[in-house]
Amino acid sequence: MPNYRIYRMKEGPRQHFRLAPHVAGAADVKRKDYEEGGQVEAPNEYAAWEQLRPSRQPLDVGDLLETDSGELRICKYIGFEAAAWVLPPPDPRIAQETEVAAPAAGDSHA
Repeated sequence: MPNYRIYRMKEGPRQHFRLAPHVAGAADVKRKDYEEGGQVEAPNEYAAWEQLRPSRQPLDVGDLLETDSGELRICKYIGFEAAAWVLPPPDPRIAQETEVAAPAAGDSHA
């Protein structure tokens, strides 16, 4: 049976998410907007939602479930939809350091 990692949306972003219009397709989510909230074992995300519904911390709109393979599903008013972590842009200083540290093509000291 699949094991899902739970990510709870923080309250500030949740208020914005609740008021935003529904957009079809995969949702882009930021890691900083979530807190880890444990795990649940269930055959699918809907069974996980049903299992957690009577608990002290049911899944709420905006919360995420992540499979062991890294697939994210976000809880929306209409059900669960695909989601993906938004990666921060690369730090230009790190890119410059990598370019300086890497030897130029064709440079060989053999």
